[in-house]
Amino acid sequence: MSRTVAHRYVDPLAQVWLGAAARMGLTIVRSDDAYASTDGRGTLVIASDASLDGDDSLAQMIFHEICHWLVQGAEAYHQADWGLDNVGDDDFWREHATLRTQAVLGARHGLRRFFAPTTDFRAFWDRLGADPVADRADPSVQAAIAAIQRAATPPWAPHLGAALDATAQIAGAVAGFVPVGRLVRSPDALPSLWTAVEAAAPRHPTGLPAGLDPDPARTCGSCAWRYIGGPGRRAERCRQADGARVDAAMPGCERWEPALDCQTCGACCREAYHAVEVSPRDPFVRAHPDRVVDRGAYLEVLRAGDRCAALGGGEVVRTPEGGSTTTGYACAVYDDRPRTCRDFTLGSAHCLTARRRVGLSL
Repeated sequence: MSRTVAHRYVDPLAQVWLGAAARMGLTIVRSDDAYASTDGRGTLVIASDASLDGDDSLAQMIFHEICHWLVQGAEAYHQADWGLDNVGDDDFWREHATLRTQAVLGARHGLRRFFAPTTDFRAFWDRLGADPVADRADPSVQAAIAAIQRAATPPWAPHLGAALDATAQIAGAVAGFVPVGRLVRSPDALPSLWTAVEAAAPRHPTGLPAGLDPDPARTCGSCAWRYIGGPGRRAERCRQADGARVDAAMPGCERWEPALDCQTCGACCREAYHAVEVSPRDPFVRAHPDRVVDRGAYLEVLRAGDRCAALGGGEVVRTPEGGSTTTGYACAVYDDRPRTCRDFTLGSAHCLTARRRVGLSL
């Protein structure tokens, strides 16, 4: 007996990510004309299931492409293929940044292994450590940190977070029904991808995401953002958690960082101020008149583009392993630096803000 089909079945995860993508302004089209491609007008083309590997899914592919968008920034929506060159290797570091972003966002929900990427970059993914953004000198890490920060803003938020939440709930439910051992009685049968789902770590006592690396040395007591303050100025507090009280023995959160090193940072000379005013009586004015700009009503330190003209370093260089790193920073007038610079405090709220602006701190 024939019947009229009134509905079609859609994989639950696919439905979640198709809906989330639509809320972000993306239309998903399946076609084998491209593995994954955008047209700069809101259409994202992803290959059919038959062209994907056995451990890939439409949800995973959409998530990966959204991470590309996060790395490239909101304006990349209007550029074909997110503005990336998919021919040469000039954009490899951007792909690395995308994978780091994907790992951090997925790990928050226990989905880092479940949502692992496909293609040749899988080898890079497998080499990522417990903390994918640990090496702050790597430009791909800095780009990933900026991308992770963008994830909390429109057009990605709140839809990306909601999709990851829903995926974790679905994955957790399904994983409970996967039998121990192989699903198919065949010696070459692979285990179900659902076995890669992990329980998401509970949030840190401060309310921030849990730490990425279980290293016992990563505690609040060893974090650069711990300080002593508050009533009586004796309480241990966290700069990253808006002054929330902490205990030195607490495991570090996702934003844990070791002691800060100005020579690998330079953020205060790049993004702490749009301009550094100096008093006419500041010794810096007499010592370096060529580095002072007279604005009529006030004097300020000369800038070169987005940084103080006295700041050197920060060049991106390739490493022997094929990655990238950033050369150290140095101030050409450090001994004669202005009063404003002398008063800038390492580990202060202004220091954190500057580091966030340049992608050095979450």
